[in-house]
Amino acid sequence: MSSKVHDTKKLTLVALILMIFTSVFGFNNIPRSFYLMGYSAIPWYILSGVLFFIPYAFMMAEYGAAFKNETGGIYSWMEKSVGPKYAFITTFMWYASYIIWMVNMSSGIWVIVSTAIFGSDLTSKLSLFGLNSTQTMGILGILLMVVFTFVASKGLNKITKVTSLGGIAVTLLNLVLLVGALLVFVLNGFHLAQPIESVSKGFFSSPNPDYLTTISTISFMVFAIFAYGGIEVVGGLVDQTENPEKTFPKGVTIAAIVITVGYAIGIFLVGMFTNWDFIVAKGNVNIANFSYVTMENLGYQLGLAFGATTKTAVLIGKIMSRYMGVSMVLCLSGAFFTLLYSPLKQLIEGTPTEMWPKKLTILDEDGMPKNAMWLQCAIVVVFIFAVSFGGEGAAKFFMKLTLMTNVAMTIPYLLIAYAFPHFKRKDEIEKPFVVYKSQGAIKVATFFTVLMVGFANIATIVEPATRGHISDTMWMIAGPVVFSLLALGIYDRYEKKHLKKLKEHIA
Repeated sequence: MSSKVHDTKKLTLVALILMIFTSVFGFNNIPRSFYLMGYSAIPWYILSGVLFFIPYAFMMAEYGAAFKNETGGIYSWMEKSVGPKYAFITTFMWYASYIIWMVNMSSGIWVIVSTAIFGSDLTSKLSLFGLNSTQTMGILGILLMVVFTFVASKGLNKITKVTSLGGIAVTLLNLVLLVGALLVFVLNGFHLAQPIESVSKGFFSSPNPDYLTTISTISFMVFAIFAYGGIEVVGGLVDQTENPEKTFPKGVTIAAIVITVGYAIGIFLVGMFTNWDFIVAKGNVNIANFSYVTMENLGYQLGLAFGATTKTAVLIGKIMSRYMGVSMVLCLSGAFFTLLYSPLKQLIEGTPTEMWPKKLTILDEDGMPKNAMWLQCAIVVVFIFAVSFGGEGAAKFFMKLTLMTNVAMTIPYLLIAYAFPHFKRKDEIEKPFVVYKSQGAIKVATFFTVLMVGFANIATIVEPATRGHISDTMWMIAGPVVFSLLALGIYDRYEKKHLKKLKEHIA
């Protein structure tokens, strides 16, 4: 890896935890889970946390501590544990999925900005320079991508400032939910807005009639598992963490436990001030806007609990909804900055230098792969432009790409977990932090992690077919296959090129 001499400020424990929060914890998942399942979402989050997220996070902690000096993140972990080809397929599939995520989010984030400023999504009415709303959103998405890349390319300290701000915003949002819900609960005479008639009905039966069947319950379990995704993103930052063999495992462990508990408590708090039947009966309420409706209701209920007039309570509700929007913009921006840099860093810095054009492997004085970041930006911009200005055909093509990444994005979780026993068997790898000390513990953790992700992916693939959308199922299956074949093609090309150079050198 070519680089200039650079001095990069290391990540502290708090900065690392906040970065994990912005990458993994989705505040929206709390009200949306309540909308889908009520209190009965809680057992599924606990089950998914105990059987998937916490064991998986402990694996990340062990990998990170063992490879504390490696710059390539999950590529380095997989390459040292299993082999380079396995590592490249895992990393490439994971990276390609985040490219599609960035295309979606660069335009989608403006919907949240609109809600934060105006209290509703007005993007469908937006028009710049005589362009229609889709084209206008495309231009805004391109602008966002360019600005974010410019700032992120200035160094890790710029990224950590944004991610820390995002982490603080979502932490404060949770504190507002906690304090606000408890105040409403106490001031209303310890009365739950969503009553619990019995443990079985309260915690194991959804108030939503659409989520009472086995199939719908399984689909929610998939939702819960995917709500925990993303912790491997920070794997590429182990080498940039202060005292990594201690700080990284501690940060991952603290974040994993707090996120799991936070989801469960958060869902229960929503029920303290939100009656499911009353809110849904208002009409015009759906999973997309329920987060804002929930926070608006919190403000409204707080106002009434403190004796405010209905008009004042409505105003407090509107303010709370705007606050929710601002917090989500900050949180998503933090996640965006992390995902602009970390996956690319792992792909470029972990893989052999000869695999890429020399310019892409150069690090600047800030220790950033600036050329690679701007190429990434160009790829995303081309996608955004094609989707926004390419008409219906381009939009349909991108929808197929999105379907392809639905499963491809989570297959790497399975591959990383599957590689864990191989990693543990390698005695030559020094392991300064160990959670799984026995073969039994290793097998159980690996089995349940692989089982949960595998089951979630199968359910995701099958679900559209049960509704008659066979083509969606086929595109989801095609995603991992196409990305794997593309990765194999790139890797085989590198192998042949490397072998040719080796023969020329020997000759």
